[in-house]
This record gives sequence, structure tokens and C-alpha cells, in this order.
Amino acid sequence: MASDDPRRPEDRDTDQTPPVRPESAGEYDDLTETAEFLPPEIGEEELIGLRGGSGLPTGPRSVVPLEEESSSLVSRYLFPTEKFRGEWKKHWIHLLPQFFVGAGATFAFGWLVGWLAKHHYSGIVTVAVLVWLGIMSWVGWRVADWYNDRFVLTNKRLMVINGLVTRTVGMMPLVRVTDMKYQQSPLGRMLNYGTFVVESAGQDQALREVKPLPNPNELYLRIVEEMYEPEAVEARLSRSLEEEEAATGDA
Repeated sequence: MASDDPRRPEDRDTDQTPPVRPESAGEYDDLTETAEFLPPEIGEEELIGLRGGSGLPTGPRSVVPLEEESSSLVSRYLFPTEKFRGEWKKHWIHLLPQFFVGAGATFAFGWLVGWLAKHHYSGIVTVAVLVWLGIMSWVGWRVADWYNDRFVLTNKRLMVINGLVTRTVGMMPLVRVTDMKYQQSPLGRMLNYGTFVVESAGQDQALREVKPLPNPNELYLRIVEEMYEPEAVEARLSRSLEEEEAATGDA
């Protein structure tokens, strides 16, 4: 008896009958869906590149290492039980006016000397040289003054040291700081500097506005951490010291 199927025999031979779903198909689907969403297993060796030097996962903030010792300029103002946390010079943008004055004076001096020599005014050339030396001496003085200005953080206070001949040392205990902020202009955000404004409980303040300091975000977080989480600072310092000792021992 001929088959009622109109397809050719070769087409009927290639048909594949779908497998019959077992009675526990629902449970099988549940297990499959659960397996698909299980988190992958990541070995410890795969996490090495994601960890920082301390062995902890790195976050959005890269903590700059604390300085071990203060400079001779600052150490004379620290008492023995005080723990040094860092010192910073003002940002180089502070010297921008002096740079323009020095460059402008040098350019004007060169042009003036050439003009005077051409017209044989030798006496005035000496005066021009003295004026130029005076301007450059002022620029050098301002650079030396900038180099000796320091913003200092310890575990007990903030300090500002400035002055080349007449030295001024201002300080504020951390326990008296009631408010602190830093401000950045558009240029400050591009060049990474800012102005710190510190408020205290008293009316008379030895320091209130300090500008311009480099890397203000890191400095702000470091001061806040010293104020509210001093144990975390001590733990990080101890961990760094242990790592240095271990590295020295391995060497």
C-alpha cells in the first residue's frame, strides 16, 4: 500500500524525529537556567594583576606613599612625639608672574643694549645692566622664597612655614578644624592645583587660606583620613614597613 506522504523517500529518510522530553523536563530546565547564571570561578593567579602592592584590590584612589622623614627645614619645628605625615611646596603656578617678569626684562634688556650700542650710549648700557641685574635678583629671591614655603601635615596639626629671612610658622591643631574645603579654578583642574580653606572653632586663626597647593584631592583625603581614621594611616604605614623589610630580606 502506497504511503499518503507526498514527499520523496529521500526527504522522508532525512527527517529527524525530535527527542521526547522526559517527565522531569521542568526540573532539568530549572537546573540549566541556574547553571547558566552561576558566577565563574576565578583562580588566585588571575587576580594578581588586579591587586595593588598591599595585596588588596585597588580602588579609584591611588594613595601616594607617605614620606618617611621630614626635611631639615621642617624637622626643627616638630616635637619628638609628633608623627610626620608629609610636606608640600606650593604649585609652580605660583611662580608664573616672576617668570613673565624675568623673561620680559631679559628680552627688553637685550633689545635696549643693542639699540644703545648702535647709537654709542655706552654710559647708559651700564645703567641698563644694573637694572636688569636688580630685576633678576628679585626673581631669584621670589624663587628661593617659594622653595622655602611649606605646607606640613602631622598626626596632630597643620602647619604653614614661609619666609626666607623673616620666618613665619603658622599652625592649627587638627582637633580644632571644624570645616575644610579646597577650591579649583578651571586652570587649577587642568594643572592639578587648588586653594585650601580651613575653618576652626576659634576666631583668630594662624592659617585659613593656603594657595596654591599641588594635587589637592589627594591632600584633602589625606588630611581627612588623619582626622577621622588615624588607625587606618598607622595600619598602612605598618604594612608598607613590613613589605620593605620583607623585600630587603629577600634581596
